[in-house]
Amino acid sequence: MLYKTVTSLKQGQKQVFFLTLDLLIVALSHVLSLFLVLGAGTFDADIRAVSSDLFVMMCVAAAVGTYFGLHKVKLKSYEMQGMLNSGWVALAITGAGITSAAFQVGPAAPTTVYIVSGMMFLILSVTSRLILRLVLLRIYRNGNRRLRVLIYGAGQTGQQLASALATDDEVLPMAFVDDEPRLQSLTIAGLKVHKSADLPDLMKRYDIQRVILAMPSTPPAKRALLSRRIAEHGCEVHALPSFADLVSNDARTLYQSRPVDLNDLLGRDGLDDKLPGTRDSYKGRCILVTGAGGSIGSELCRQLIAYEPGHLILFDHSEHALFEVDRELRSLAPSLRITPVLGSVCEKSVLNVLMRARKVEIVLHAAAYKHVPLVEANAIEGMRNNVIGTRTVAHAARDAGVERFILVSTDKAVRPVSVMGASKRFAEMIVQDLATRSKTTRFSMVRFGNVLGSSGSVIPLFAEQIARGGPVTLTHADVTRYFMTIPEAARLVLLAGSFARGGDVFVLDMGKPIAVRDVARKMIEGSGLVVRDAANPHGDIEIQITGLRPGEKLYEELLIGSDMLTTPHPKILRAQEGHLSEIELAKALKSLSEAIETRDVALMRSVLAQWIEQIEDPSDATVNQ
Repeated sequence: MLYKTVTSLKQGQKQVFFLTLDLLIVALSHVLSLFLVLGAGTFDADIRAVSSDLFVMMCVAAAVGTYFGLHKVKLKSYEMQGMLNSGWVALAITGAGITSAAFQVGPAAPTTVYIVSGMMFLILSVTSRLILRLVLLRIYRNGNRRLRVLIYGAGQTGQQLASALATDDEVLPMAFVDDEPRLQSLTIAGLKVHKSADLPDLMKRYDIQRVILAMPSTPPAKRALLSRRIAEHGCEVHALPSFADLVSNDARTLYQSRPVDLNDLLGRDGLDDKLPGTRDSYKGRCILVTGAGGSIGSELCRQLIAYEPGHLILFDHSEHALFEVDRELRSLAPSLRITPVLGSVCEKSVLNVLMRARKVEIVLHAAAYKHVPLVEANAIEGMRNNVIGTRTVAHAARDAGVERFILVSTDKAVRPVSVMGASKRFAEMIVQDLATRSKTTRFSMVRFGNVLGSSGSVIPLFAEQIARGGPVTLTHADVTRYFMTIPEAARLVLLAGSFARGGDVFVLDMGKPIAVRDVARKMIEGSGLVVRDAANPHGDIEIQITGLRPGEKLYEELLIGSDMLTTPHPKILRAQEGHLSEIELAKALKSLSEAIETRDVALMRSVLAQWIEQIEDPSDATVNQ
């Protein structure tokens, strides 16, 4: 009843109500001040003088209040500025009362009366509005079921968000959670700050429906880790950009406030929580992760720290990426021994000394150039890093007596048409060859599909294009891909390390390949927009076909052959595929090394065409090759 009454009031009616309220407060303030200063016999003395003063003060209050728009300020927005306006009205009626008394004939009230009147007006005006504001918010809350949210991060962005939501009709903030001990137990913007360990209890106590990550300056990897941990409790998670990004229209950051349902995009249930753990295989071990600063390498490190390795060595050629992942991991596991090593996988001496001196037991080789068009345009360097680099790391692992070596590969290595895919197939053959000859090290490899959310994947690209208003670009209408999430990819690598017998190729059962066009459509519709096409010319965002890029295939395959072997887990598939003999591989590597050292692109392509299954001859090389 009250909710309907309040929401049905027109703007003019509200303004008349507040103007009348202010005038009544003026009268009440003046009467109270007379009683306080002069006593109960005031009206018997001179009722006419009191009425004259009050009339002048009410007229001035009405005029000044109208000038400052005090009667137009919404209750939900009545804060510091509204209080300041009330202060100006109080000052005006004090001055009006003193001036009126000065021109009166006969005895007048002392100046103190008018000063107290102004103070009483300010106190009553502000108090009445704050009380009405609380009552109004309670009416709105009771009459309209609001979304109950918890804000993770009590910094500047979180405080701004809490202040904005305090008067929102649809969303109700319940509490803060923050990892900073100095903020815990404080009350900020009317909400108590709790420690992160209280999160499960808070979600049950307040019936939280959504958690908002208000930490825009936190590294994306750490936000992703928090999102996964919160999502495990069955709660939806949003990542909020900073308000500066909202104003500056940082499209990439703006889209992050909308959650992407990866299971919906995958067309299947996620498997990262269904794949078994492998703690015993990694606990207490010295583990080297190459490419530790990349999307897959960094996720491998995050999952590894949960297995409590004895020593985790981070190897990367990018100073910035290595610094970021090292800092993040130290914050997540302060007691873990972590060693960041800056260097290239092509530097034999660095790797030999590192593995021997640190007594490395397991190598996870995730370092690679993986962007197809970029490697296509820089074929020589792509081959040097992906092929020669893999050979250098694998040989160093064998010579140092490393127990296990796992290569991170890609489905693009199966009958490749791109330089990147061919380079990864070459790397696979190096590992397969070593697996047949090594007596101490077990060599295996893992093939990924397209990893959702990794650098260069379609998810961040489509997200940015959608946030900018489109169009969303697609290379071909019929392109299909196998997709997996970053946690699935990392877990598969760790499982491969525990299942490996030597020379194995492990793949994840990712179901059927997915049309990339469907991914684009789901992301557009998931953001609350409509696809613009021939059937719907008035839609929001168009999907534009740009044509296949150099080295790109319409579809990918996971296996060269059809023979599949079982593993201890039904979703992990294993194959033993054919490869070059030791003599053939040595001959191929010699020719390839010659092409790389002389930067002979034609020779490089002839080597690939001779030794790699179904490599096609791409278009002419660029100068940068």
